[in-house]
Amino acid sequence: MTILVTGAAGFIGFHVCQALLAQGRAVLGVDNLNDYYDPALKDARLQHLIHQPGFRFERLEIADTAAVAALVSPSSGITEIIHLAAQAGVRYSLQNPHAYIAANIQGQINLLEAARHLPGLKHFVYASSSSVYGHAEKSPFSVQDRTDTPLSLYAATKKADELFHYTYAHLYRVPATGLRFFTVYGPWGRPDMAAFLFTKAILAGEPIRLFNRGDMRRDFTFIDDIVAGVLAALDRPPQDAGVKPPHQIYNLGNNHPEKLTDFVALLEEALGRKAILDLQPMQPGDVYETAADITESRRDLGFEPVTPLAVGLPKFVRWYREFYGV
Repeated sequence: MTILVTGAAGFIGFHVCQALLAQGRAVLGVDNLNDYYDPALKDARLQHLIHQPGFRFERLEIADTAAVAALVSPSSGITEIIHLAAQAGVRYSLQNPHAYIAANIQGQINLLEAARHLPGLKHFVYASSSSVYGHAEKSPFSVQDRTDTPLSLYAATKKADELFHYTYAHLYRVPATGLRFFTVYGPWGRPDMAAFLFTKAILAGEPIRLFNRGDMRRDFTFIDDIVAGVLAALDRPPQDAGVKPPHQIYNLGNNHPEKLTDFVALLEEALGRKAILDLQPMQPGDVYETAADITESRRDLGFEPVTPLAVGLPKFVRWYREFYGV
């Protein structure tokens, strides 16, 4: 009984693997270790995993149909899948759209096609994003809201992934749960996200760019809370009642959107330095606010985020200083 975790050397994937291994579960980690951001950070995460009992790693490109089919074969022993590999980033999708089609569309289909042939597959958990809400007319965002106005190609690919899973749940009864993540941060985070970018700039005495002149709100969610939600979802596959496809979608967010300027102020306090602000207009593909309604995830998964920004950001800063020696 093996759990396949794609994106195992990524930010969320690394932490999910750590948590699964701590529970004594067997994990097959997959990652292509690409250079979207510094591969050395991905390798450092991987080094923390590869010597742990129960962990096996395969370097693999999920857009490679033949490679995925060979790995996720009926004889592989894979009983559960946590699919976190993706081409991430809203702004980068404006620059390199083909990367998103390859990873987030072709890769998703490759895994679904392989998964439907797995004997006894218990659950396929996959990452979606709060970006799918696009031009949401109300806040907080509910899983009952329409999500047909994506503002970026990244968001469009994540919405497509949800539709693919619904279809496979309907046609082939592949039990699946989609998790819409809301602005995840924490130790070992991604260098293209706010906590990392701002910390690096503040320590270097360089300006940080605040879009919409800093007038933005985000539902910043600490990594430990996200991991708790992922594992809770994994252990609660949707039931196949024969009529409704076994497919569910949940929000995983902090349920408490914060002003971007308050986020910066907390970072300044944790770092003991003032930020130089470069106030920019709103960027194409961005949204003003993200806010998670977690009614369903609280009810069905017992999901309850417990880490406020004032606690989580200092933890990130401590990791950053230690890892980079600054």
